Formats: sequence, structure tokens, C-alpha cells
Amino acid sequence: MTAAARLQTLLRACRLRAVARVAAFVALALLPSAALAWRLGGTLALLATLLAGLGLGGLAAWRAARRIGPRWLARRLDAADPRMEDSAALLFARERDLSALARLQRARLQRRIEAQAPPDLRPPWPRRALLAGSAAAIAIATLVVLWPAGTPAPGSRPVQVTPVGTDAPARTRLLSQRLDIVPPAYTRLPARREQTLDARVPEGATLRWTLRFAPQPSAVALRFHDGRTLALTREGDAWTGRLRIARPSLYRIVPDGAPPLQPDRLHRLDVVADQPPNLRTIAPQDTLTLYRAGQRVWSLIFEADDDHGLAATATLQLTLAQGSGEQVTFHSRTLAVAGQGTATRRRYAHTLDLAPLALAPGDDLVVQLSVSDNRAGRPHTVRSASYLLRRPQDTGEEAGGLDGLVRQALPAYFRSQRQIIMDAEALIAQRRRLDADAFLARSDAIGVDQRVLRLRYGQFLGEESEGAPRRLLPTADAEAEDAAHADDHAQTAEPPQAQADTHAHEPTPPATPAFGRAEDVLEDYGHTHDDSEAATLFDPETRATLKAALDRMWDSERELRSGRPEQALPHAYKALDLIKQVQQAGRIYLARTGPELPPIDQSRRLTGKREGIAPGRDPLVAAVISAPAPVVALWQALGDAPGVAAAPADLDAVDRWLRANEHRLPDALGAIAALDAVRREPACAACRRELRARLWPILPRPPAAPAPRTAPDRAGRAYLDALDAPDTGAVR
Repeated sequence: MTAAARLQTLLRACRLRAVARVAAFVALALLPSAALAWRLGGTLALLATLLAGLGLGGLAAWRAARRIGPRWLARRLDAADPRMEDSAALLFARERDLSALARLQRARLQRRIEAQAPPDLRPPWPRRALLAGSAAAIAIATLVVLWPAGTPAPGSRPVQVTPVGTDAPARTRLLSQRLDIVPPAYTRLPARREQTLDARVPEGATLRWTLRFAPQPSAVALRFHDGRTLALTREGDAWTGRLRIARPSLYRIVPDGAPPLQPDRLHRLDVVADQPPNLRTIAPQDTLTLYRAGQRVWSLIFEADDDHGLAATATLQLTLAQGSGEQVTFHSRTLAVAGQGTATRRRYAHTLDLAPLALAPGDDLVVQLSVSDNRAGRPHTVRSASYLLRRPQDTGEEAGGLDGLVRQALPAYFRSQRQIIMDAEALIAQRRRLDADAFLARSDAIGVDQRVLRLRYGQFLGEESEGAPRRLLPTADAEAEDAAHADDHAQTAEPPQAQADTHAHEPTPPATPAFGRAEDVLEDYGHTHDDSEAATLFDPETRATLKAALDRMWDSERELRSGRPEQALPHAYKALDLIKQVQQAGRIYLARTGPELPPIDQSRRLTGKREGIAPGRDPLVAAVISAPAPVVALWQALGDAPGVAAAPADLDAVDRWLRANEHRLPDALGAIAALDAVRREPACAACRRELRARLWPILPRPPAAPAPRTAPDRAGRAYLDALDAPDTGAVR
């Protein structure tokens, strides 16, 4: 037999032995399990247990066989057979992966295996473990099969059985129970039947109870935790009742004219509230859409989904705002938009015709979609965000008169001092790429912006014009002064663009007043708002700072208009700093009487005497825990043993607090049910643990406290001692 054949035979034998070992242990574990399943559940439980055991046994056997492979066999051969010289892995390697020396060693090993078979490497049988396991499994199975039927199993709770032939039973038993649930029609959910008294139902569902008792009571009622009572009606040997549920509730079955019910506990009804629709906007994607030239339609697309169903149509609200300033008028109307899709998911699309709306420049059209679900009575309605279609003002045409001048000059008022600095620095960086005239024109334009900003800030000091107006007298000196001004203007020789900007921003010069006219005298000398000292918007210090900023703006403007932006930058930066100081100062100055403080005792200054000084307030105050004391006391008492405190705390106070705060607690019904179970069975350890777990989320969080310092270890203590030791000057 070749070496390869002997190795394959040995590998198969090892795998079979591993599978047999797993099968033996699975059979030992399956024997008592099958006996227990047959005793408790009958034949069906026995078959289910056998199938589950066979499945788990097969999985374990497959994994055991998979672990035994060529690598496992090579390791075992190296450990058991010295002839392999720790090279058994070469017997299972591929030919092309081996070197010439490895092929030579592999041939030597094959000849040795062909000459003498390798040792038996199959896993040994664990005889002692199998014998002990077999004895234990047979004993347990025999005990389970032969255990008396009338005696409860160890650890189980005793079940009270009504003795046969007794005239007056001690407990009333619930023979059968059925709960029919009919959801509201708008939910389109099918009616269902439950065999339990706990259920999760839709909001507004109608419930019908059908109960049978032994012995038969004279009356039966359902008592809810909020005080409501539903009396059941007898129909033959069954008791029935019907109720519409709108909110979560706990209830108990209370028979009358019969012994107490066993088991007597609270049953829970959870209500699934109807959710409002979820509305999404597909188009337009932005809340603001600008009107395009020649646009005739505006497409609107919305999607909505709901848990039970949506209305067939939605309402589109249109609001048209026309006019400007205080002359804005609003026109509103609504449109019905039909939805396409399923009952729970619809798409509402509408193409709005803009021609009948007659949008004029400056008009705004606002749309908003409202979607409702099909909830009966009070449907949920959601509204989308407002989407705006705006037709911008037409600024491309040249406007004449004062209106046109104001509109063209308006953007300059939004220029800031920081922007002027940035423009000047950008102009300096581009000096080499510009010729002299273009550089001077751009510098002059920035100077115009500086002038406009200076006039804007000057209004806060009462300056409404560029300095003091010229007083022209009706004499010959006026013509001479005009001629001198014309010569000066000709010498400055401003570029055309700069002149246009200057004329656009400068106010129209006043007409020449006539000598001796009273209205002209009043106009020139009676308007006190032009006086900077009469402006009371700022306090004197802030007004002085603003004056200094205006002076710096004037110096910056002079240099910019002269084509020297480098010399203008220091003045512009200083003006920016002063403006920031004004912005941080008080905006409104009101003259008022200040507080009268007691005089300072100069004799106690720098003496360190603190007699008569009231101590300051301690900022660290004790935390006040606003927690329900009965709940905290009950949670602490539930941690004791049942025999220590039969009545752990004031259960009635906790019950009242839970009912009063039911809407604020995460699961108040569960806590109330657990509290009722503890009240009825104070010695039930499981009930106490359940109630303690229910109360844990209700407890307040403890206040934050400083963590104690961690004690140093041996190395840490040695380091601290070395730091505290006196310095001897020796180098360690």
C-alpha cells in the first residue's frame, strides 16, 4: 500500500472515532431531556426534543470531524512517530511548492511509511466518562418517568386543586377567556381574536371580552386602574362585555357572589397611537426660488406617507404679496391637489400657472401644502414649509430723477470699513498690472466709498451734509468765490469715473439763499440737528471716539482720492479700531441720577482690617434632590429580604404618586402592575425584584460628587517620599 493511501485511511479512521465520541455524549444528554419532555408535554414535546437533539448532535459531529484534517494529522505524526523527523507536513504539501531538498525529504518519509505503517492516532475512548454519564442519564430518566403525578416538582410553586365533592370551593377559576379586537375602520386593519387578556391594540379599537368561570358568579365586572368599571353581561354560561379603548389601561376581573378569582392579577392593554403623516418636499428643493425671465409655470411636488392612510386630496395655500414698503397687499387662496399612489403613500404634484397671477417685479408668491390622514373624528394635519417664488426688481434699466439716483447709490451704503481696507490692499497688490490712469480711477472709487461711509457714521453725530454749507452773499464776492472754486476744481482733474461716483453720492448743493429772507435765515440757522454738540445719542466719551474715527476716515479718503492707497491704509486701520470701540460702547445715553454710595473710609485702606465686613456667599451649596420620598424609600426597602419587611414602605403613597404622574413616566402601567403584585403577595421574591427594577428608572439621578483620589501604589509612594525628602545635594 502506498504512503498516500495509508495516510488517507488513517485520517478517515480518526474522523470516524471523533464523530462516534460526540454521538455517544449527545445520546447520554438526550436521554434525560427526552424523558422530561415526554413527562411534561407528551408525545409532541418528545418528538421536538429528539429532533432538536439530533440537529445539535449532527452539528457538533460535523465540527469535530472538520477539526481533524491534514494539518492535525501532520502534527500528531510528528509527535508520535520519530521517523517523521518533524517533517510530516511535507507529506501533504503540493509538489510545486516544494524545493529540491524538500522533495528529497518527502521521498524518504514516504518510503518509511510504505515499509512500516504509522502508529494508530485515533482519539481514545473516554471509558470512565462514558460509564459515569450513562449511569447519571439512566438515573435521571428513571426518576423523571417514575415521579408521582400528584406531587409537584422540586422548586415549583404549589397549585391548589379544588377537592372533588366539596360544596363550597375556595377559589373561582377562569375556565376560558377570549378577547375580540375590532380596530377602527379608518385603519383598514383586520379584526383579530386573542386567547389572552393582555393585548396591544390600535387607538380607538373596540374590545369584546368573553369569559367563563367555575363556579358561576352572580355578577362580573372589569375594574380599571383609573377608577372606571365595566359590568359584564351573562349570555348562557359566558360573561361578555364591550368597550372602546382610547388610552393604555390596567384592569382586573372582579367576580361577585363567588370566591376570589385565582389567579387574581392586573391585565394590561397597550394602545398604539395614530401617528401624523410624514410630509417631504421633492420640488422645489430650495425655500427661495427666483423668477426667471419668461417663466410661465412653477412645478410643485410633495410626498407623504402615513401609518394607516392619507386623505385623497391635499390643500395648497397660495399667498401673493404685492407692493413695497408700507404699501404691501396680500391675496390668499387655496387649491385642492389630488394625490397619486397607495392609501398609505401618496404623491401630490401640481403645476402652477403664473400667468393669471400677474407677478410684477418685486412680488412674492408663497405656497404651503397641508396634508391630513384619514383618522376618524379629528384627523392629523401637517403642513410643509413655506416656499417662496420671488420676482426680483428690474434694476437693469436706467432710472431718471431722484428715485434712480437713490437706487444706484444704495449698494454703497453696505460697504464697511473692513471692506475698504481689503479693497485698498487688493489694489496695492495689483499695482504692477494696472496702468497709471486705471490705478488712479480705482483708488478714487475706493475713496468715494470711504467718503460715503464717513457720511453715514457722521449722521450719528448730527451731520447731515458734507461739513458746513457755504454762505453765499448776494454781492460781487460771490462770483469771485465761484470762479476760484472752479479753478480749484479744474486743477484737481478727477477722472471721469471718479467724477461720476462723486456726483452720484454727493448731495445736491443747496440753492443760493436770498439776502434778508426770514425762511432762509431759519433754514440756515434754526436746524439744531446739524450741530454735533446737540446730538445726544451717545455719551460724551463715545461721541469723542466717533469723532476721532471720522477724522481718520477723512485722512484715508484724502489719500485714496489722491491715488496713494499705501498712505491711506494706516488711517483706515485706525478708523476701524475706533469704530470697534464705538460698537462695544453703550448705544443709548440717558442722563439719570446715579446711586449714592457711602463714603469710603480712607483710614482703613491697605490696613488688612476686616471688622464689620459681611462674609461673602458660599457659591457651593448642597444639592436638593426633588424626588418622591415614598418611591425612594420603597426602592431601598425592596432590597432587603422578604422576611425582614413584610410591608416595605407606604405602598398606597407610591401608588397615588404613580397614578398622578402617569403621563410623565416612561412605563407607569408596568410599575403599577408590579406594585399591585407586591401588595397581594408581599413574600414573593420575584415580585419584589420586578417592582424594584420598575422603580429604578423613576429614581432621580444622584448629584455629581468629586471622585476620591486614587491611593498610590508602592512605586508611587516611593516617588512621593523622594519628593518630600530633604535635598542632600548628592546625585543619585
